[in-house]
Amino acid sequence: MVDWFHWASFLAFLVLLLALDLFVLHRRAREVPFKQALVWTAVWVGLALAFGGVLLLWRGAEVGGEYAAGYLIEWSLSVDNVFVFVLIFTHFAVPAAYQHRVLFWGVLGAILLRLSFILGGSALLNRFHWVIYVFGGLLVVTAVRFLAERTEGRSLEESVILRLTRRVLPITESFQGQRLVVRRGRGVLATPLLAVLVVIEATDVVFAIDSVPAVFSVTRDAFVAFTSNAMAILGLRSLYFVLARAMGRFRYVKPALAAILAFVGVKMLLTDVVEIPVAVSLVVIAGILATGIGASVLRPAPEVRRPPVGS
Repeated sequence: MVDWFHWASFLAFLVLLLALDLFVLHRRAREVPFKQALVWTAVWVGLALAFGGVLLLWRGAEVGGEYAAGYLIEWSLSVDNVFVFVLIFTHFAVPAAYQHRVLFWGVLGAILLRLSFILGGSALLNRFHWVIYVFGGLLVVTAVRFLAERTEGRSLEESVILRLTRRVLPITESFQGQRLVVRRGRGVLATPLLAVLVVIEATDVVFAIDSVPAVFSVTRDAFVAFTSNAMAILGLRSLYFVLARAMGRFRYVKPALAAILAFVGVKMLLTDVVEIPVAVSLVVIAGILATGIGASVLRPAPEVRRPPVGS
């Protein structure tokens, strides 16, 4: 049984990790080297696996499998987040040394957003069974959108979020180090870095609408759903610095993500017809993701352009 003490302990664990990252490991602004990003990606994945092992010993194989499937779904969808982050950072010409700090606050906001969405979604599912069909249909529609969407055609200038941000926030003309706001005279002005953070947090609402229903396809346990999402999101920063430099090579990952969303969506729509075991879901999701990555490595795009990670 998961009581308030377990929730409090995990939240305290998250706060400790984030504080260590902000105040010790990345206190000063600097560019994150590729090799260091690889190492930290492995560290975050290792921590996630270790926590999954704790759940396995504590609550059994079924819950451990649900956590693993939920983690893999959120980690997979994080790849699409990276594509959008590259567009945002490139548009605002965010220096590479400042990107980690923005991603830190973005990750913190994403974790809080997932917590509220998962608690709300769990309450809805427990009270209204038909909500599962809404979630399933939403995921299938999102899968179709993934296939129809052209990343190359995205224009950040057309973003309603960006236009509203510029209209509401008085912004300085240049970056002021890693600061999000600065005092000018008797007033306070936002820096371009705060505008970037607002856009990232707003776009994460869209990502949460996709990922939260997806995790409920493999577990109805709010604690498992949140911990799997949170552990995947913690590694998003280092994953960004790894994938952003080779983004063009993974041309088959987006169709793979669409296939994953379609699978979990159909699984939810058929919940009262056939029950797909968690182990089967885990194998299917891992297989689809591995196929997308493997195909991208074996058959890379003819012309690969490396997007700038900073300026």
